[in-house]
Amino acid sequence: VIMMTCCSKLICHGCSYANKLREREARLQQTCPFCRHPSPKTDEENNKNKMKRVEKNDPVAIREIGMKHGNNGDHELAFEYLTNAAELGDALAHYLLSLFYRDGQGVEKDEKKGLYYLEEAAIAGHP
Repeated sequence: VIMMTCCSKLICHGCSYANKLREREARLQQTCPFCRHPSPKTDEENNKNKMKRVEKNDPVAIREIGMKHGNNGDHELAFEYLTNAAELGDALAHYLLSLFYRDGQGVEKDEKKGLYYLEEAAIAGHP
């Protein structure tokens, strides 16, 4: 799944590929399939777009930044971002926090808090 940094919508790799093919065949400028904002040309521009979304308290963008930090091994910073996203109602952030508490990543292991966040994830619609 790819996050479109302009609008924080998520798109699968197949749909992203199909959109790029359509744009290439029609000789169109590459844009977001949701909001039609021009696609970022560099990683720097991509990160700048993400941070704009974070500044606007977009829970999806905040979660994505948290996941990036977690994947890079900075579990404490990831925990902060995921907590913020969960407070804004992001179901996946709740689920990821349950894993942090279950495994003791970035926080002390706490089965009760892990179950709490798992329940919150389910209530928010996480499968």
